[in-house]
Amino acid sequence: MNWTVRLTVNGEPRTLALDDPRVTLLDLLRERLHLTGTKKGCDRGQCGACTALVDGRRINSCLTLAISLDGAAITTIEGLAQGDQLHPVQEAFIAHDALQCGFCTPGQIMSAVGLINEGHAGGDPERVREGMSGNLCRCSAYVGIVEAVLHAQATLAEDKERAA
Repeated sequence: MNWTVRLTVNGEPRTLALDDPRVTLLDLLRERLHLTGTKKGCDRGQCGACTALVDGRRINSCLTLAISLDGAAITTIEGLAQGDQLHPVQEAFIAHDALQCGFCTPGQIMSAVGLINEGHAGGDPERVREGMSGNLCRCSAYVGIVEAVLHAQATLAEDKERAA
């Protein structure tokens, strides 16, 4: 038996046949769509390496069944940049050296984008740390990550103000 799921992945409509309804979004992204920026860390929802955006909200893709997302818009790290123009959060991570080994970085960036989009980042480093607490960095780049989130949030707010 096959199940069908319709998703928009990084702006591209996709209709996918699943032979198993237990396929997670993480496995669908990595194994079927070859979007390997979303990382498989703990595979238990504890590390945040698999963070992706579903309809603009961050989720642990390792805990989410793909079939439950029929009709959803999925954004992965591959879908953030606009051509050669990096997303402001990506730029801020580079500017603040918010990465070391890089394994957690895609999940950290996606979580930061979600945190800012949800309006929960605030201007307080402690609030950012709390909001990003579901994303672990074994290299301890947390200082740079918090600085990058605060910088990106300020940049996005300025851009929004200019556009208004």
